[in-house]
Amino acid sequence: MGQRTYNILFHTHTVSGIIISVALYIIFFAGSFSFFRDEIANWQYGQTVKVLDEIPDDINSVVMDMGSEHKLFSRDITIAHYYNEPKINVSIGASKDTLVLEEDRQGSFYYLDTKNGQHSNYNESYSLGEFLYRLHFFDQLPYPYGRYLAGLVAFFFLFAIFTGIAIHWNKIISNFYLFRPRGKLKTLWTDSHTALGVIGLPFQLVYAVTGAFFLLKFILIAPSVMGLYEGDQNKLYEDLEYVQPVFEFMNRPIQTEFDLNSYIVKTKEYWPAFKVTKVQIFNYGDVNMHLSITGNLDYRSKFNGIGNVIFKVADNSIVHFKNPLKSSSYLDGVKNVLFRLHLGDYAGLGLRVVSFVLGLISCFVIISGIMIWLVARNKKNIPQKKRHFNENVVRYFLAICLSMYPITALEFILVKIFQPNEGKAFFYSTYFIGWLILTIFLIIKNNNGFTNRSTLLLGSALGLLVPITNGFVTGKWIWNSYAEGLSQILFIDVLWLILSLIGFWVAFQLNRNQNSKVLSTTKRITE
Repeated sequence: MGQRTYNILFHTHTVSGIIISVALYIIFFAGSFSFFRDEIANWQYGQTVKVLDEIPDDINSVVMDMGSEHKLFSRDITIAHYYNEPKINVSIGASKDTLVLEEDRQGSFYYLDTKNGQHSNYNESYSLGEFLYRLHFFDQLPYPYGRYLAGLVAFFFLFAIFTGIAIHWNKIISNFYLFRPRGKLKTLWTDSHTALGVIGLPFQLVYAVTGAFFLLKFILIAPSVMGLYEGDQNKLYEDLEYVQPVFEFMNRPIQTEFDLNSYIVKTKEYWPAFKVTKVQIFNYGDVNMHLSITGNLDYRSKFNGIGNVIFKVADNSIVHFKNPLKSSSYLDGVKNVLFRLHLGDYAGLGLRVVSFVLGLISCFVIISGIMIWLVARNKKNIPQKKRHFNENVVRYFLAICLSMYPITALEFILVKIFQPNEGKAFFYSTYFIGWLILTIFLIIKNNNGFTNRSTLLLGSALGLLVPITNGFVTGKWIWNSYAEGLSQILFIDVLWLILSLIGFWVAFQLNRNQNSKVLSTTKRITE
């Protein structure tokens, strides 16, 4: 590689990394906790749910529950389950019956708790796990601009990855085994940045690609809409299988009795390992009523096994049949495989733990890259004004990013103490305001070493209080959770315990190294 090419790649890597550094750190930090979204939500509500990745077999009772509040005739109904929680999504479309009063024709959406039958809206069901999950693609910003921002960050992250590989390609193996903790500060940051960057490279590449795909796909396909579909985006969505089937409402009540549960039983007879994740009812109670059952095979039997059956209820005929046992289409492969890779939910808790660790490693890679940039520009030949600007950039970066650790730990404590009914408003006010206050304090303090040590110590101390608070508030101490088999509650408590102990150890090592440098400097002066 020529020197000019190397310089172009090096500066591209540096500039792209600096521009996206804060946003990328937030994405990886919040995204790491998002791997345990369901465990965090169930920990918050003091419950443990066994693997519940499908809707209950008894949907008759769910429909009967709807009928107590809505006139269901003619409506389209969707029952879906997306997370490992006892709550299912219930969506009731507007009535198509023109004889129904206008105020009774409106649709509705709510969550149904299958354990106690309680209804809740989105704000009431907004858990801490959901908040962190949404934070990792900036969904708290106005829709869809937050998602576009996260997608652009992922896209530029691809540039940083490829240029980083090109820069280190010749020495990528030898430098991986090179770590000089007693060398110069720039050497320490460079060695850690290279080694950890190589370790997390496959993980980071997968998430950069899938993240950019999910969040920017509607922008990226805009030229296709104009060129291939002559501006008809509905035709594109139809080809991508994003359009729901439409069945004509005949406005004639069905004369035969029907059992919705029997259709789920029949579907599972076709494919014994099939898990039903969505049931859609079209034209409920009408002679042209149809029932769509969608789901997937267990990932252990087939990684990409999406199936769907649509029944016409009047005569029990099948109008659509998508067999998950057959070879998947290219479209299914793109849509489903990328989702599975991004969510990391296809190989159990072990894979998600590994992904969590790699996510935190990526956070350190980002920090080390920023520190390399600062140390490389902290030279006497650089004007004082530029050096001061560079120091301020890093000071703001560290204050914003490192304060996420203690604020996240504090949020776990607050949510357990206050048990908010309106989760969304609670998290927005406590997390963001607390994060802002701590960030401003650290910026004013103007000491990067203090920021590093204080956030580690404060976050670890608060993290240690998470299982203690849970024990005092709910009585579910770690040993009680273990004895009662409350695996998800136990997991979150142990996770924070381990994170806190590691944080204390790192803070102790930093403090010891700092004291060693002070003693060494003092000894030189006295000599």
